[in-house]
Amino acid sequence: MRWTDFPKWGRWMADWAAGYHAGLRDRPVRARSTPGAVLAALPAHAPEAPEPMEQVIADFESLVVPGITHWQHPRFFAYFPSNASPAAVLADTLIAAMSPQCMLWQTSPAATEMETRMMEWLRDAIALPESFHGVIQDSASSATLAAVLVMRERALNWAGNQQGLSAHAPVRIYCSGEVHTSVDRAIWVAGIGSDNLRRIPTQGPTRAMDPAALRAAIAEDRAAGLIPAGIIGSTGGTSTGGSDDIAALADIAEAEGLFLHVDAAWAGSAMICEEFRPLWAGVERADSVVFNPHKWLGVQFDCSAHFIRSPEDLTRTLAYRPEFLKTHGADGIINYSEWSVPLGRRFRALKLWFLLRAYGLEALRAMIRNHVTWSQALCEGLRSEADFTIVTEPVLSLFTFRYTPEGADDLDALNQRLVQAINDDGRIYLTQTQVADGIALRFQAGQWDCTEADVILAGEVIREIARGL
Repeated sequence: MRWTDFPKWGRWMADWAAGYHAGLRDRPVRARSTPGAVLAALPAHAPEAPEPMEQVIADFESLVVPGITHWQHPRFFAYFPSNASPAAVLADTLIAAMSPQCMLWQTSPAATEMETRMMEWLRDAIALPESFHGVIQDSASSATLAAVLVMRERALNWAGNQQGLSAHAPVRIYCSGEVHTSVDRAIWVAGIGSDNLRRIPTQGPTRAMDPAALRAAIAEDRAAGLIPAGIIGSTGGTSTGGSDDIAALADIAEAEGLFLHVDAAWAGSAMICEEFRPLWAGVERADSVVFNPHKWLGVQFDCSAHFIRSPEDLTRTLAYRPEFLKTHGADGIINYSEWSVPLGRRFRALKLWFLLRAYGLEALRAMIRNHVTWSQALCEGLRSEADFTIVTEPVLSLFTFRYTPEGADDLDALNQRLVQAINDDGRIYLTQTQVADGIALRFQAGQWDCTEADVILAGEVIREIARGL
């Protein structure tokens, strides 16, 4: 295939994409492939000679599409959304066609300067103060790793990268059990070690870190000769939406001289709506904040917004400037590769630019408000049923529930059977989680094309399948 062939297949791709999205409600949400089926259908070795695109496309439709779980399905209520608006998909197609390497200002000036402006647009949209500066990371995992590395270096007087951790007492990081597993990975990769990640007990309906327990843990670690370095707060935790009192964490971080990072990977998008901002009150006092526009805002993966109060601390931790990466004769420029762990960078800002211009903030706010309203209405509907129990209250559009019919012996086994039966049915897709000592089913609404009718149908499917077990 040559560029002269591309218009033909580009038109095919555009038509296929539009048809795919139009017909998603007719497909089961979760892939029905059996383990190893796709692998077995793929030849063991690459072809030596070119094959016609017609055959490649035919195999794509027969092998790949049936083996995909449809994250863009309007009734995808599992995990968190991974949205793809048409405008952002168009931008991603342009990015792929140009395929620029955006590691330095000089390698793609438009990408660098657009990233600066788009992060200002997002910062203002979620009402962070102008003292925050933004960078687009590939995921919240990378942003959290960057934050943990800064915590480590600040706590070690900027000597960790040079001397290694063995030259110092152990560094301690504090969080609750509600944070994403990316925090654990960041601790591993940063060399801090799981034993030095202290899990602070939670309290109250939001499952927030207990400030008194946090203070006590920090004091205990200092007395033991350890080095408290930072706190990782949660806004909208993955399991049940657990959310810390960010203002209380900021008080402790300031008093103790610790770095405060706030992970709002999913929930942060909702902060474009003023009425949801009390969920992270005090966030303006954090040192670092991350949320994923690729979850709930309409930009497809990957595009994570990382805001930092002190970019100098970030670049002091991550920047490495060999001669071949220097830009001579241009002062005051930003090289965003110095703000990230990877050197290579995609032109992710273009997706945000297309999205925000094509829909505007008001349309995005309306989408998020609808998702919250519809999900909470479903929660109340299930609450009114005698054989269902709401386990955790809604946090934005996320809540958890359990099927609890009278006389059931093993509720965990029953609810595990229920989520499996729902997903095998195919009309909707849910996931389960562990709350206290029991299995609960998670429901969250957030898919770009989701309608109120889709959420109502979800309730009907849940009731029908539960009572048919």
